[in-house]
Amino acid sequence: MLEPLRPADVPDLTAFLQAADLTLAGLDAPSVRLWVRRDDSGKLVASGGFELSADGEHALVRSTAVRHDQRGRGAGLATAAFAIERARESGARRAWLFSRRSGPFWQRLGFEATTTAELAAALPDAHQVRLFQRTGQLGREVAWRLPLRDGDTRPDPAGQT
Repeated sequence: MLEPLRPADVPDLTAFLQAADLTLAGLDAPSVRLWVRRDDSGKLVASGGFELSADGEHALVRSTAVRHDQRGRGAGLATAAFAIERARESGARRAWLFSRRSGPFWQRLGFEATTTAELAAALPDAHQVRLFQRTGQLGREVAWRLPLRDGDTRPDPAGQT
C-alpha cells in the first residue's frame, strides 16, 4: 500500500531514486506530492507522485520507481496509475512527464509523446523543468502527456489540445 511521503522518508527515497537514476530535485518541496511503499522489513519497494503547476491545471508525474525485484508484476503500473489518479483528484486536467527510457511503459497508461517545450510551458516552475533548463538537459529529455479530463478541449499553453 502506498503511503504519503513523510519527512523522515526523504533520505530513503533519495537513495532509492538515485539507484533508479531518477531526478532528485524538489523531493521535499511542498508542491511535490509523493507516496512510497515499503516491504515488511521497511525497505522501499515503490514510489511515485506528481508536482502541480501554479494554476493546478497541470501535473508533472515524477519519482515513479519500483525496486528491481518487484518489476514485471504490475507494481509499476499500479504505482503510476495511483499517482495519475491523485493528480486527477487534485484537479489537474493534464499529466506530463519526462522519460527517455520508459516510453512504452507510459504509453500503456495512455501517454503520448510531446515536446519538452510544451511541457516546460505548462509547468515552468516545476523543479525538474527548472533543473533541466539550468543544466542544459531539457533538450536531451523526452516529454509525454496525458489528458486527465474527458472532453477537455481547452488549449494547453503551447496551443495544443
